Amino acid sequence: MDKAPKSGSLLVELLTEELPPKSLRLLGEAFAEQLVAEIVRHRLKDRVPAKEVFATPRRLAVLIQDVRAQGLDSEHEVEGPVSSNGRAVEGFAKKHNIAPASLERRQTPRGEIVVARLKMPGVKLGAVLPSIVDKIIKKLPVSKIMRWGEGEAQFVRPVHGLVMMHGTRVVPGTVLGVAAGNTTSGHRFMGAASIRLANADEYEARLLKDGRLIADFATRKSEIDEQLQVEAKRQNARLGEYQDLMEEVTALVEFPAVYAGEFDASFLDVPQECLILTMRQHQRYFPLFASGGKLLPKFLIVSNLRVADARPIVSGNERVVRPRLEDARFFFNQDLKTRLEARVPRLAKVVFHSKLGSQLERVQRIKLLAGEIARALRVDVMQTERAAELAKADLLTAMVGEFPELQGVMGRYYALHDGEQREVADAIEQHYRPRFAGDKLPEEPVASAVALADKLDSLAGLFSIKELPTGDKDPFGLRRAALGVIRIVVENQLPLSLRDLLDAAFGPFRGKPQTDLKMFFTERMRSYFLERGYSANEVEAILSQNPVAIALIPKQLEAVRAFSALP
Repeated sequence: MDKAPKSGSLLVELLTEELPPKSLRLLGEAFAEQLVAEIVRHRLKDRVPAKEVFATPRRLAVLIQDVRAQGLDSEHEVEGPVSSNGRAVEGFAKKHNIAPASLERRQTPRGEIVVARLKMPGVKLGAVLPSIVDKIIKKLPVSKIMRWGEGEAQFVRPVHGLVMMHGTRVVPGTVLGVAAGNTTSGHRFMGAASIRLANADEYEARLLKDGRLIADFATRKSEIDEQLQVEAKRQNARLGEYQDLMEEVTALVEFPAVYAGEFDASFLDVPQECLILTMRQHQRYFPLFASGGKLLPKFLIVSNLRVADARPIVSGNERVVRPRLEDARFFFNQDLKTRLEARVPRLAKVVFHSKLGSQLERVQRIKLLAGEIARALRVDVMQTERAAELAKADLLTAMVGEFPELQGVMGRYYALHDGEQREVADAIEQHYRPRFAGDKLPEEPVASAVALADKLDSLAGLFSIKELPTGDKDPFGLRRAALGVIRIVVENQLPLSLRDLLDAAFGPFRGKPQTDLKMFFTERMRSYFLERGYSANEVEAILSQNPVAIALIPKQLEAVRAFSALP
């Protein structure tokens, strides 16, 4: 058995300018995974090892324990000529620097041949690490790369430092025009500008102690979360939904500190959804709420500076957010000057799809279909058709232009301001539901009718022109739309026929490939009921009968399950 060469911890760190925050974690993980794969491939490690991944706004780093200084030797076979050809055998042996007597014999279809077993010495870490790192950098998942300085180096951001250490030794080499060393740097403002590492294992601890930064992404994220909770409690407030902002904020700071700021309470006259998005999207602030969910004139800031007196930081952020909130108020007040119904004709200039006409044409189709669904459900047809008529009007408002996520939400506010009935206003907001897996459903029959009509029109129209989902690609969200139809009908227990819904939806379109869409719905229903815990046999027993009243399928599945359980 080969004696394992001396091992030690391997540290590789790239020091850069500020990396893209939305892809920082992905970059860090990809860098680590590819480095580990190369280390194993070169037999510098026997199996995929545990690794520590570090990612901050200005660095990517990986620490791998027990990496060999030289890879294990390897052995491979080379087949030679037939053994009876003496001169050829001698030439083969000489070529591979092996005695002819040491060649093995093997029977093959072409007769007995000679085989050389060649031993290859393991590669030295120092000989391959620079090329490995260079190769990895070129394969990282970055959408855009840049050049800097006068050289040819290219990366997502300029690289200014490189650490490559194996135990206590520097692994010499140059990557992207930067020579490797054992010197890193700390926090841009609070840490040491130069930190000389004595060994690879002290990396994280030295960065925390001397660099005043938290190198580990998950640790930094946890620290932010804890500080947010403490400060929210100190403000007698709640954070609401905030986790989706955590990833980006964690990627923006190296040594987080949470502070509380305030804004003028007069801005609360603007719908709180507008203020929330303004603070979250533009400023990366965490809005604070009262226990009932009402927005408070307060927010939390995650700063990259920990200071004894945070007043300058807080006041600076308060000054910055005010113009943003004033813009939101301006958009809202300007939008209120034009009634929703006055915006509807202008939808003729908004293209839904080049082959399916404008948004106005689509609204007219949705209105007709929603009216038919309302009659089937025996709900107010006039309210339903009015909601359908106004459902897309807020697409032309300044607020939705600034924040597309607020489509429907702003329509409700504007409809109520215009004096529309509450059921109409609620349906305008809720007709987009469910927007994603697990989202809330429309809460009232009028809203359900408009939501179904909206989704069915998209499905029928796009299927009629063969714009179908393929593989992982679903640019129009048709899988989500079909699942939305299923969820609304099944979970709201609506007495509707899927066949009748599809017949009505396909009415305005040519081609009418209803069979394709029916099969599409069958597949979506199969997935939906399997995810709800029914077995494949139970689901197939029902779907094979081509059920029409899909709201009854859960009861039918329960009946099948009960029958199967009989002795």
